[in-house]
Amino acid sequence: MKQATSVVAGVPGGVLLEGGAERVRDGIHTRPVLDEAKIYRLVLTCLGQGGARLTVGPATTGSATTGAGMAVPCDRSVVRRRIGGDGPVRVDVVGLKGATGVLAWRINTL
Repeated sequence: MKQATSVVAGVPGGVLLEGGAERVRDGIHTRPVLDEAKIYRLVLTCLGQGGARLTVGPATTGSATTGAGMAVPCDRSVVRRRIGGDGPVRVDVVGLKGATGVLAWRINTL
């Protein structure tokens, strides 16, 4: 977890809104409330084997979205995604079948 967190911490960004580290099998499931006057950036990495799927959307929609989302390889790559502030937002990262390792992430204002 320490290695994954340091990868994410090495990406320059604005003020931290929230962040953390989780096992791939547990995934990330957060519902931050964003200020509509600000732009945010999600920074995410996965260390391990396999991959995960990132889905970002309004908190009012369900979390099961077939075929949607962004691939997150578990190879130390850093995935960045801009998020416009507009109240509650749903951020889910789910490990793909057989994936192992650690996810680290943070949401910063830009």
